[in-house]
Amino acid sequence: MSVLRWGCGAGGLGRVLRSCGRRGLPAEEGTLGVGLGPRRSSSASPREQDLRKDWGHAELLEVLEARVRQLQAESVSEVTVNKVDVARLPESGGGGGSFQPPRKAQVGAKGAAPQPSGRWAEKLDKEKQTLQKRKQQLEMKLQVQAQRLSQKLKPKPLKMEPQLVRRQLADSLQCWAQGTPESPSEEQLAQALQKVPQKLSPKEEQALADREVEAQLTGQQQKLLAFFECCLLTDNLRLAHHVLVAHHGNPHKQQLLTLAMYNTIMLGWARQGSFKELVYVFIMVKDAGFSPDLLSYAAALQCMGRLDQHARTIQRCLEQMAQDGLQLQDLFTAVPLSEEERAALLRAIVKVQPTFSPPPRSPPQVNTSVLLREIYAKDGPVSYPKLHLPLKTLQGLFQQQLHMELTTSVYVESVEKAAVLTKERKTLKNLRVQWEAALHRALQETKASLARQAHKGRPTLYPFMCLLSEREFVQLLMQTLQALPAQGESLVCVAQELGRRAFSRHMVQKQQLNNQVQALEQRYTQYLHLLASDTQVAEPHLPRQYWEALGPPEVPQEKSFPLPVLLQLGRQLAEVLVQAVQMPRSPASPPGSCGLIPVLYHVYSFRSFRQIGILKPHPAYMQLLATAAEPTLTFETVDVPMLCPPLPWTSPHSGAFLLSPTKLMRSVEGTTQHQQLLECCPPAELHGALDTLTQLGNCAWRVNGHVLDLVLELFRDKGCSRLGVPPPPSEAPRPPEGRLPRDTPPAQKAELRRELARCLKVAREMHSLRTDALYRLSLAQHLRHRIFWLPHNMDFRGRTYPCPPHFNHLGSDLARALLEFAEGRPLGPHGLDWLKIHLVNLTGLKKRESLRARLAFANEVMEDILDSADQPLAGRKWWMEADEPWQALACCMEIARAVRTPDPATYISHLPVHQDGSCNGLQHYAALGRDSVGAASVNLMPLDLPQDVYSGVAAQVEVFRRQDADQGLQVAQVLEGFINRKVVKQTVMTVVYGVTRYGGRLQIEKRLREFSDFPQDLLWEASNYLVRQVFNSLQEMFSSTRAIQHWLTESARLISQAGSAVEWVTPLGIPVIQPYHQEAKFMVKGGIQSITCSKAWDSSQKPNTQKQKNGFPPNFIHSLDSSHMMLTALHCYRKGLTFVSVHDCFWTHAADIAIMNQVCREQFVRLHSQPILQDLSAFLVKRFCSSPR
Repeated sequence: MSVLRWGCGAGGLGRVLRSCGRRGLPAEEGTLGVGLGPRRSSSASPREQDLRKDWGHAELLEVLEARVRQLQAESVSEVTVNKVDVARLPESGGGGGSFQPPRKAQVGAKGAAPQPSGRWAEKLDKEKQTLQKRKQQLEMKLQVQAQRLSQKLKPKPLKMEPQLVRRQLADSLQCWAQGTPESPSEEQLAQALQKVPQKLSPKEEQALADREVEAQLTGQQQKLLAFFECCLLTDNLRLAHHVLVAHHGNPHKQQLLTLAMYNTIMLGWARQGSFKELVYVFIMVKDAGFSPDLLSYAAALQCMGRLDQHARTIQRCLEQMAQDGLQLQDLFTAVPLSEEERAALLRAIVKVQPTFSPPPRSPPQVNTSVLLREIYAKDGPVSYPKLHLPLKTLQGLFQQQLHMELTTSVYVESVEKAAVLTKERKTLKNLRVQWEAALHRALQETKASLARQAHKGRPTLYPFMCLLSEREFVQLLMQTLQALPAQGESLVCVAQELGRRAFSRHMVQKQQLNNQVQALEQRYTQYLHLLASDTQVAEPHLPRQYWEALGPPEVPQEKSFPLPVLLQLGRQLAEVLVQAVQMPRSPASPPGSCGLIPVLYHVYSFRSFRQIGILKPHPAYMQLLATAAEPTLTFETVDVPMLCPPLPWTSPHSGAFLLSPTKLMRSVEGTTQHQQLLECCPPAELHGALDTLTQLGNCAWRVNGHVLDLVLELFRDKGCSRLGVPPPPSEAPRPPEGRLPRDTPPAQKAELRRELARCLKVAREMHSLRTDALYRLSLAQHLRHRIFWLPHNMDFRGRTYPCPPHFNHLGSDLARALLEFAEGRPLGPHGLDWLKIHLVNLTGLKKRESLRARLAFANEVMEDILDSADQPLAGRKWWMEADEPWQALACCMEIARAVRTPDPATYISHLPVHQDGSCNGLQHYAALGRDSVGAASVNLMPLDLPQDVYSGVAAQVEVFRRQDADQGLQVAQVLEGFINRKVVKQTVMTVVYGVTRYGGRLQIEKRLREFSDFPQDLLWEASNYLVRQVFNSLQEMFSSTRAIQHWLTESARLISQAGSAVEWVTPLGIPVIQPYHQEAKFMVKGGIQSITCSKAWDSSQKPNTQKQKNGFPPNFIHSLDSSHMMLTALHCYRKGLTFVSVHDCFWTHAADIAIMNQVCREQFVRLHSQPILQDLSAFLVKRFCSSPR
């Protein structure tokens, strides 16, 4: 047997002997593993080949040594194992010197080992010595390589001292760094202030001016600024300074730096009182050619105030500030500073100017709008409503809400899942423990890698990965995994949501660390004295006014990071989730018995002819999730109603939730133009909107338990589509099974494909509706015995919306029926009548009848009303025929309880009663154009019977149809008997909001399809004919409407073609800008997928003329609609009413309907008594015309 063959067969012995033959090898192997990494199947580099060759020789040496031991074992009875030596074999007396192995052991001197001899032994000894030398050389190489690798992996010290371009500043910095007596550290800042940069060329000045405009920052600059800001948020200031120095010292990268970036780092050093590092940044500002602004001087003075610097240095700083044309008073008025920062700044200034005092805080401004004069008048009767809860109860509710927001998540028991513990649930629980550990390790490795890159001067995601701890990131990722649907979710949506939620959670934690929570608790407790039922205040205040009187205004919170940064962070987290989370192929198998598969896959799919990346869960995981049937749903805090009254809105950045950041004006993520308009607007101009949103949010709600029980009964059975209760997935249509024969005609195959697509579409729609209902009903059950509040904000037109998306009063009929006022009011003498009228309105049966006739009808069907209340699912089911069945059922139950009370006037009613507008858009157009005919059609004129504009339009269209039919037009003849209110309603309703004839034709076609006896081959011709007649009818009935629409459209076209987006100010002072711009694309490169996003809201892009002109008329009417609602809400609040709205539908208690109706009409008249169109024209001319004509 050859030596090599024996060595291959004795691999086990070779491995055992290897530990004896390599001294210190484990450490070397570890070093080698770090240096060379895991072995790969790709071809090795020459260096790697040399290393492998040397290791091969070492292996051969060990094999040869083992062979020697075998030969010695055959020659002697004892073999020394501790030390292996290759000995010479004894020379043989004959045989021509050839070696013959002895057949039995030879006995020699005691303790002496026989010495083998022969040519092969000499050769073996010589090769062994050669290999040992090579092994020693290899060990030395590995040691050198390990040392180099350790030096390479060792983080380099962060660089603080900048490399300057301008010689004068560089010399001054060098003298200061060496500590020469001529340049003490206290005077270095003053010297830097006096260093005037050399004259810039016109080209450089223009480039510098462009760099100072933050709104025009490139994507790379936005990421860099966000990196510096995030470093301050996560206590990585030295790293931010290091990256700033690296960029400043690179001429190409220095072009990316802006004054805001330098100021950010300076402010960070000022807060820490690090004067030396601040001076470094100040010198870099001068070296870059920037002129320090107010924030720069505020940072420098604040730092000197903390360190008690010499007065001479402070004096020079103030002198240079004056030379730059900056006012000292502006440091306290124009720069956002905390109380601590203001105190440090004031200490520095007072040291030089002892008599200086900061300007007093400006007294609260008062809104001077003519429409709001009565709201903010000190005189006149005021009866602001108070909550029905005592102070102690409200304080307890505040603590519950505070705890909920600090935990950032709410766990709600599902109404669909059974709480029975299953084997699959245990398996899923064990897998989640493993996933959390794997995610924790992956996050640590990712952060370490990003930190090493950042130490090289690159602005990486490292500070963003420090926004939360690894445990909190793991919790966030696990919640994301739990919420993914079976069909997957686009990577863009997942990344954006992960980035947004990470920032939001960090802001909550930051307030807790900065002791802001304790300050909030003290201030909120005082604020509750205004709202509690058992406390009194000295004089009546609006909630916003009372909150502002309790202390100084809050410092604006940090703005959210740019959308590309949020996407980059979210993609990094999603990539960690995809790579780290794995599960066995068969979850039921014992651990380690089968291979692992990824839980998430990153795949590509086509949606609307675009290829997008999707994160799709493995079917095995979805099956496990469905089988486990977990009983808990997880919601973000901001997605759930509040358990205490919201914070009053006091500014565009302060209000609603206690800790979670909330936008005053909701918009697409990344849009900044609306927020900029609000911040530039005088605070008093926003008081009307702020007070309205606060008042809407202060309305306390509770769940209607009787309705909820009935809905849950249907939901847990098989649902009921007719009543708006979505059926379960088991009720979805099943596609035909089996395979078609090969000779199936192509037409039949195409029909089958269409049927499969239809079934898939219906199944997805049913799943979406079922999930939405599951969330709503689970939250309703969770809040069943609680009182809760719905904080509000508004869109860019001023229309108000509740912040919690899943459970509010803006939803469907079912969602509205589940809610009722937490505070009840006695019905009084007329409340029961209004309940009956409200019920008839919900049925939709008597739309053109007077209120007296509707009340009479309700009395006629009282037996049906009581039967519906007593036996909703087993009786005559009269309520199911109503237009709004669930709200009608809730009203039936309320009426039944009231009439069975000995005195119905004393019955405490909690049911909201609605008063809806009559095609509100047409009402505003008729009032704007002073159109008496149109006004009568939409109930703006006093008439005996209420008018129905939709029936009026249908009647006018029927007149036109008869005329055309008499002239022999075929389509007019075919349409006989098919024109009614329902066919034209949607088109009439939306024409005032900018619907085109094309859109109107589709609406009418959809209604005509519902007639089974209408000829389907004439749908297009008939709908095209009817949409023309609807527009003609509206032109005759509302003569001024089309003229106003044309003027608004043409104005928007001219403005957008001139390069501007359309802006205006509502009658209550809210600034509005339309966010329609040319689509711009940006790419976030790297990672598992480069993300390409389109944005049509980038204000730096040209306006989209088509959308600007089509959107102006409806958006302007919406802004008037919101103004009327706000006026009504504020006046109702002043009169002590409970008031909420769904746009143009106003809600209050039955006893207060008469008062609300009066206020609603009065404020509509007051609103349109203003010269609205004249004011709009004057604003547009002033804003967009250089020389008014």
